[in-house]
Amino acid sequence: MKRICVFLGSNPGTRESYGLAAEALAEVLVENGLGLVYGGSNVGLMGRLANAVLERGGEVIGVIPEALVQKEVAHDGLTDQHIVASMHDRKALMAQLADGFVAMPGGIGTLEELFEIFTWAQLGFHRKPFALYNVEGYYDLLTDFLNHISAEGFVMPAHRDMIIVSGDPGNIITRFAVYEPPVVDKWIERRSKL
Repeated sequence: MKRICVFLGSNPGTRESYGLAAEALAEVLVENGLGLVYGGSNVGLMGRLANAVLERGGEVIGVIPEALVQKEVAHDGLTDQHIVASMHDRKALMAQLADGFVAMPGGIGTLEELFEIFTWAQLGFHRKPFALYNVEGYYDLLTDFLNHISAEGFVMPAHRDMIIVSGDPGNIITRFAVYEPPVVDKWIERRSKL
């Protein structure tokens, strides 16, 4: 593994623990010689994580759409900053550059990015590990819902179990190193037409 893509909020959230968690993740990434790929912003948790990695001498690659350069305040001090045409281009390039994915606390954009990666993994489009960095139980309700949709027959248990959930960034990176995706066909109930 060379780089980890982190999806996280362009806002700081209401708890200082979110920012401290970003700094803890930065420490783990740099200690393990892993570069950061993220959304290219200098604000909120995004900026805090990027700055923490840079302060520790790590590599930070940003990917930001032209339309968000002003809105999200593009970071101008990164190792490399890619300005792309669209959100689709952003997600595709981040996925291409990364060897694993972590979702920290964030909003709708963070969830959308996470679920696209989850979907691609379920369909076998990639075999890279991905995780919820569950800071202070931020993702507890989401993991409950994932368990629910699996129990209701919409996600195979093997696919549900692909997503790593931990409140410890060191544990996430350790589990990434030994991650083996399941070998399961996409589960679609096939019914014959009468």
